[in-house]
Amino acid sequence: MTDHHTDALTTQAAVHTGDAQGLVIQDIEVRAPGPGQVRVALKASGVCGSDRHVLDGDWDLPSPTVMGHEGAGIVESVGVGVSTLKPGDHVVMTWFYPCMTCPACQEGRQWVCTGSRADECLLPDGTTPLSSTGKPVYPYLSVGSMSGYTVVPEQAAVQIPDNVPFEVAALIGCSVSTGVGVVVNGAEVKPGRSAVVIGTGGVGLSIIMGLVVADAQPIVAVDVSDHSLALAQQFGATHLVNSRGRDVQDVVDEVRVLTEGGADYAFEAIGRTETIQQMPVMLRPGGTAAVVGLPPQGAPVPLDLLAFAESGQTLIGSNYGSTVPARDFPLLARMYAAGQLPIDRLITQTRPLSEVNEAFQDMREGAKGRTVIVF
Repeated sequence: MTDHHTDALTTQAAVHTGDAQGLVIQDIEVRAPGPGQVRVALKASGVCGSDRHVLDGDWDLPSPTVMGHEGAGIVESVGVGVSTLKPGDHVVMTWFYPCMTCPACQEGRQWVCTGSRADECLLPDGTTPLSSTGKPVYPYLSVGSMSGYTVVPEQAAVQIPDNVPFEVAALIGCSVSTGVGVVVNGAEVKPGRSAVVIGTGGVGLSIIMGLVVADAQPIVAVDVSDHSLALAQQFGATHLVNSRGRDVQDVVDEVRVLTEGGADYAFEAIGRTETIQQMPVMLRPGGTAAVVGLPPQGAPVPLDLLAFAESGQTLIGSNYGSTVPARDFPLLARMYAAGQLPIDRLITQTRPLSEVNEAFQDMREGAKGRTVIVF
């Protein structure tokens, strides 16, 4: 069944104009889906730290940009050739759509696709489906979920069961798949192994959820906020370490005591060079450190590579939790529905699109859990 609309739609969106004045709520035009594309009516969008990096000038992107990349909604119309989706389907968007033809995609490693143009905020044909007063507007990571509508490639929209709330579905599109994925797909955590998670925001809590599913033991959470650590405990952390104002070596020593000589796995979910640097010394020999948080561009991290090599440790970079969206999004949705992943408890507040700037300011001031924009 193909429902090919030829009409463009006008909708409101949160637009980053390229300056430091915050997001502007304005009307944009969303064109009809082209061949192999779908137009989605957004119902929820997560407020993620990756968006904040753009707004705060840490990362460079084309502008003006409709922000948001954690999105879920309903397929409104489909373009010619779309075979896997139809109007009315509930979908989660992936912020790194795979090209499906490069060597990585052919090997099933879609998270390192070399043919995607998502990082350029463009569709596969090099265009943007959004405009304002006749000028192009770019959807962040080719999603632009802080908008009433968006157009994405067919492979960027993954159908999930209708009984999953849109707020939950939106988080599956980024923080949950990143956090659970790095545990299951990236680090391949074994049952009974110890782990430390540095940073317990939305991604850190998702890592803890993944560690519980993987039956890791113990699970040590490190953060500067008692409120964040209390959330971590609710999600399954067995030990809590507040690092605020403490000497780095003191924190490392406490983690090593709690894990009886060092953790088997360490996960950094903040993106700070200082905390990334701490991971190897928190590990036991042969342990694995995973960089999950994304630091600013051009921020090198000094490491004692001799000690790293001599201890036989492994350092991995986690891109999207090594997620294959078509496989993993429905799986995570089913695990939520079965009560294995309490994703809904990640959501500490919801806001309308008109309050998106307040949501990002809450994040800068240390708000915990996840805020979701609802439409």
